[in-house]
Amino acid sequence: MSILDDQLKTQLAAYLERVQLPFEMVASLDDSETSAQMRELLTTIQGLRADKITLRLDGQDARKPSFTLQRTGSDSSLRFAGLPLGHEFTSLVLALLWTGGHPPKEEADVLEQVKQLDGDFNFEVYMSLTCHNCPDVVQALSLMAILNPKVKTTVIEGGAFQSEVEAREIMAVPAVYLNGAMFHAGHMELKQFIAKLDTGAARRDAEKLSAKPAFDMLIIGGGPAGAAAAVYAARKGIRTGVVAERFGGQVNDTLDIDNYPSVPHTDGPKFASALLQHVNDYEVDVMNLQRVKALTPAATAGGLIEVELENGGVLKAKSVVLATGARWRSMNVPGEDQYRTKGVAYCPSCDGPLFKGKRVAVIGGGNSGIEAAIDLAGVVEHVTVLEFMPELKADAVLQKKLKSLPNAEVILNAQTTEVLGDGSKVNALAYKDRASGDEKRLDGEGIFVQIGLLPNTDWLKGTVELNKMGEIVVDARGQTSVPGVFAAGDCTTVPFKQIVIAAGAGSTAALGAFDHLIRTTAPA
Repeated sequence: MSILDDQLKTQLAAYLERVQLPFEMVASLDDSETSAQMRELLTTIQGLRADKITLRLDGQDARKPSFTLQRTGSDSSLRFAGLPLGHEFTSLVLALLWTGGHPPKEEADVLEQVKQLDGDFNFEVYMSLTCHNCPDVVQALSLMAILNPKVKTTVIEGGAFQSEVEAREIMAVPAVYLNGAMFHAGHMELKQFIAKLDTGAARRDAEKLSAKPAFDMLIIGGGPAGAAAAVYAARKGIRTGVVAERFGGQVNDTLDIDNYPSVPHTDGPKFASALLQHVNDYEVDVMNLQRVKALTPAATAGGLIEVELENGGVLKAKSVVLATGARWRSMNVPGEDQYRTKGVAYCPSCDGPLFKGKRVAVIGGGNSGIEAAIDLAGVVEHVTVLEFMPELKADAVLQKKLKSLPNAEVILNAQTTEVLGDGSKVNALAYKDRASGDEKRLDGEGIFVQIGLLPNTDWLKGTVELNKMGEIVVDARGQTSVPGVFAAGDCTTVPFKQIVIAAGAGSTAALGAFDHLIRTTAPA
């Protein structure tokens, strides 16, 4: 079977028509099956644009199989070790286009910042082909290597280089090394890399944000609730802004979405991308990759609500919609923080491939936990679900699927009490049988925590009314306890944390905020 089907070849051929400048691909191969697949992939690519792309098979890099992309006359250094397929196929296509001179869709000042980075930056990024968070990191580092010869990037598919992964004890992706030392673990985008490498970038960004005129409506959060609020606000013709730590929010980490009306099936990253595209169809000022630090009500700030950002910038608005969403709940047991990314994980689709052939546990018997166990069972040697209650809470169809798997089991009435390890990585967990009171041990190399969500509202304590679970208290219109401040989605008291409910709540909050505006002040 061909490594690329006819449909992918057709799509790739169309993209490669955009290549403007000649470049070569240099492969370092051995006798492995993966090398044979890489040779086939590169030969296919070269054949689609033979007039611009040259292929050499005489590379001598120690990592085999791997290949470099090198523009003629350029000193750039970008290498892919292993096959960049799955979620990383898009990263490969973009790297081919950028190397071939097609302009990236980034702001001109951001690209100039990359070109001006000065230093010795040798990046290695480990990814998995099922990781939703990895492409942003891979694409950022690839673009940096193509634009700036002082940046060298090697993209490593962890499954193809298992010995490296084990030697470096990498148990979560993406994992980024700089000059041989751990640099960052987890999601990161281009502007964040620049800010971390260029210490003056954050200050300049803060000044730029603080200089913006006041918004009629400022939405904090870019998930389904925030995106819906932005669309509804912009359609009213008012000055609308969205400030988000990561546009799309937790949706980016969702594997499958099968219950959004009119969309029979999609995945989280595609859905998040569609949200951003819809918002960008309107005149909305989207300020992504910005973390909010504090909110000062209009009565205290002198007529306008003030929103302070982590980088020191301050945004002003006549009304605000809080849509900060939620995050994975931690177990809060000894050893969890110590072994986070060293066996304790929260994204099965991202990190599951790193546990191939190993024994793992899933904490939580709700839909998320059982879906995670089913997903992991296809990769690991054995998966055990630990559920605190006497019965599973997941849908019956999911329970039935899990029971049909020969390498999966469920332990009920199990209270996890400690994460155990050898000092560098997980090797077991301790739990108490709640029925008998017995203390027990479950050996394994991985623990995937799937026990629900916590609202992202810590920064709002003392500013707006929160309930005992930290959720923002709202009325039927989304109004909070602070005049002009509305809220929507998973961060609020609205029951049932679902995408479609968050989107509806975001729309409600935006309409509520607009009603507040027209009754209290004239929009700009």
